[in-house]
Amino acid sequence: MSNIILVILLILALCLIVTVLLQRSEGGGLGIGGGGGNGTGGRPPATPVAKLTWFFGAGFMVACLALTIVSSRDAANDSLLSGDLTAPTAATDDATDSPLGGNLLPPTAEDEPTTPPTAED
Repeated sequence: MSNIILVILLILALCLIVTVLLQRSEGGGLGIGGGGGNGTGGRPPATPVAKLTWFFGAGFMVACLALTIVSSRDAANDSLLSGDLTAPTAATDDATDSPLGGNLLPPTAEDEPTTPPTAED
């Protein structure tokens, strides 16, 4: 389900990019320098491309929220610590396959020496 929503999200993003690039620049970016000059003192009337931009923007936001909800439901039962973290047994341990050689897990209580090493060792 999340893959379908992700594809819809990508299509909406591309459509949003295209509609924003198709709009005519009104000048005075970020409201600096006045711009406009239409005499009404407010915003210019919305063109069909501007309305389409609002539609794609709203659809993009809805798709983002839907993807977040679906992803959180899918990942609700997943945990990093839910897997088996026990040390592998000798039958399943492939020491020769590891580039570093041997078991890469930290030593267990049974593996540790009872006395600390001396300087002669």
